[in-house]
Amino acid sequence: MLHFSEDPTITRFVPHVAPTSAEKEAYVWAVDHDRCPDYWFPRDTPRAMAWVAPDTTPDDRDRVIGAGSGTRVHAVEYGALAAMRAVTLYAYRLPAARFRPIGHAVVSTEPVEPLGPPERVGDLFALHEAAGIQLRVLPNLWPFWDHVVTSTLGFSGIRLRYATPR
Repeated sequence: MLHFSEDPTITRFVPHVAPTSAEKEAYVWAVDHDRCPDYWFPRDTPRAMAWVAPDTTPDDRDRVIGAGSGTRVHAVEYGALAAMRAVTLYAYRLPAARFRPIGHAVVSTEPVEPLGPPERVGDLFALHEAAGIQLRVLPNLWPFWDHVVTSTLGFSGIRLRYATPR
């Protein structure tokens, strides 16, 4: 399991209730390998993501992702570019046995110590390119988000409260 942070000094993750979480129990949050790209961003960057799911129709895939353009797209606003270029992001490896699935993430109700020092994630644009993920830069996320949520694609939106208003 992995946890992404801009802080390279964390030695112990302690469960907490996130202020914006619908969950009322205190958790340590992490993700598995498949969900890592959702966190290749500075923490407070609003982003909308869509990917081909088992029930995705060819029309929705072509309309949102584009014909022959891969299987996943991430969208950010122009205002995110400087932070994406400047941020130093770290990945912490955490013991999988301590976590259980919840939605698109995994959680632990007990404190968790990293398996070793954090690793620098590197160039966020290069990560997207190497993973074959389109990275779109838009003036406003909401028109894209509206298309995604009414499609048959899988999707996730993170920190959308920080997006430019409609």
